Parts: sequence; structure tokens; C-alpha cells
Amino acid sequence: MLRSLRPDPVLIQALIAGALSFAHLHDLAEAAGQDGWKAWAYPISVDLLLVAAWRRMRALRAGDDSARAAWCWFIIALAASLGANIATAGLLDMNHIPAVLRIIVAGWPALAFLGGTLLAHSPAPASTPETAPAPTAPPVDPEPVADITVDRAPELPAPTPKTPAMQVPPALVEHARKIADTHHATTGAPIDTDTLRARLGVPPQMADAIAAQLT
Repeated sequence: MLRSLRPDPVLIQALIAGALSFAHLHDLAEAAGQDGWKAWAYPISVDLLLVAAWRRMRALRAGDDSARAAWCWFIIALAASLGANIATAGLLDMNHIPAVLRIIVAGWPALAFLGGTLLAHSPAPASTPETAPAPTAPPVDPEPVADITVDRAPELPAPTPKTPAMQVPPALVEHARKIADTHHATTGAPIDTDTLRARLGVPPQMADAIAAQLT
């Protein structure tokens, strides 16, 4: 029990760095004319954008998708945090903040809202479902040989089990429908199966199943 309560040096260092950065952002916002609760809202906005961009990058990397947009917003939030740390280190006169810096501080809420919205509403990576294996027919016991030979009707071949229809997740169908609508609005022609398969990155059988549901 005592061993589980031992402090983690990395966690303590992260708390100290976060607290200092939080205070620097507050001081810079207050010096730029954002007084009262508004000065405290700025460091919260920067930290939330930083965490949202980091989580989005991890999700995109797990799905082998491009994380350039998430990286861009992560760098913007990191630059805001580092800029506040540097600005409050004595390089600027906190009683006479430049007009450019006042404009940046005043425009940060709109920029942070745009970044958070794009990160939250970006399409999630679609996973390709595995095709269910075809059912196998049970083994048939051989019939015993009769002592008396009788005429029998010709035996018909056993029916071949049908492969079950491929199940496509509804979310993947909706994503494909958006791609098809965008293609139609751009080119004026409906999207073909090969283009849809290339855009989604799915096997040909699944692309045919999705195209059948879009018609």
C-alpha cells in the first residue's frame, strides 16, 4: 500500500511546469487588458487545445492516418504557452504591452474555438470489418449397404452453401455517402466503384457492397 502511494517524479515535474505555464499565461493576458475572470480563462483555453490536439494525434497514428492538422494545432497551442513563458521572463515591459501582442491575445479565443471544433468534428478513421467465414456442411455418415439391390432415384448434388452477405457498418456507409455526394457536386457525375474503393481504402468486395447500398 505504501509503495503504491510513492510520488512519481515525472508527474510532479509535469504539475510544476503546468502551474508555472498557467500563471504566465494569466499574467500575460492580464497585462494585455484581459482582467478578471477573462485572464484566468486564457490559460485554460490554451491547455485544453494542447490536450485535444495531442489526443487527436494519438488516435490518428493508431489508425495509420495523417495527423498534419492535429500537429498544426498542437504547435499553435505550444507556441502560445512558450510565448507567454518567454514574454513574462523580463523581455517585455508588462506595463506597456505592444499593440501586436494585444491583438494576438484578443484574437486567441476565436482561434482556439476554430481549432477545437476542427479537432472534435474531424472524421474518425474507418476500420475494415473482417468477413465472416462461410459455414461448413456437417459430415454425413455413410449408409449401410443393403443385402438386396433396389432401384433408387438419382441423387441430386448437395446445394452449395451460400456465402453470407458482407456486413458494412452504418458509419462507413454514411462516410462513403458523403464522399459520393462531394464527388458528384465536384465533377457532376456519380462516383464509380473503383474511385470509391480508392477513397475508402477497402477491399473490392466491400466497395461493391457499399456501392450497392448507395444506389
